Amino acid sequence: MTKVMRRLGHVLAISAALGLAGLASAHAASEHKHSHSHADEAQKKVHDGYFEDDQVQARPLSDWEGDWQSVYPYLVDGTLDPVMADKAKHGDKSAADYRAYYEVGYKTDVDRILIAGPKVTFFRGETPVSGDYETDGHEILTYEKGNRGVRFIFKKVGGDEAAPSFIQFSDHIIAPQKAGHYHLYWGNDRVAVLKELTNWPTYYPANLDGKQILEEMLAH
Repeated sequence: MTKVMRRLGHVLAISAALGLAGLASAHAASEHKHSHSHADEAQKKVHDGYFEDDQVQARPLSDWEGDWQSVYPYLVDGTLDPVMADKAKHGDKSAADYRAYYEVGYKTDVDRILIAGPKVTFFRGETPVSGDYETDGHEILTYEKGNRGVRFIFKKVGGDEAAPSFIQFSDHIIAPQKAGHYHLYWGNDRVAVLKELTNWPTYYPANLDGKQILEEMLAH
């Protein structure tokens, strides 16, 4: 009988320990989920253009390194129509109105951009134009809605004369981080380029096809 009681006590002790371990594990998982939720919330706020000046940090050109393709052809051929329909469901315009808005925004004849080290190469068809760029700081812009955006600016220090004197990246990221896509503004007058708000050629990795870009856009 004593042996049975001891064995029962041992089983109860193990059960209690397992129960406590389970509770601790559940609590840790809950805390992890909670912290992730806060991080996602903070990231969404920044993405939507709500952040403090001191959150903005300098970014190197390597954040945008890679081979990139314009999404404009996918808008033109109808691949991105589901994105416009989705925006119409949640926004204040029709799908046709959103398409017209993005037609102006995405429009460009630079269908590919290659960034490696300080060199940025622009492709119009098969004709490349390259420049070497170095950082020229950043500017914070305030939009009509009250939200804000950051332009990370690079100036040309060498390369082809036809390459733009200034390029300005905007990608809803405000501190060093690899870009998944970006809007790019360019021209020879820094201030004039900063004032451009309606045309923002947009680039995604060149190794994605139209369907994958569509899925990326719908996920965000």
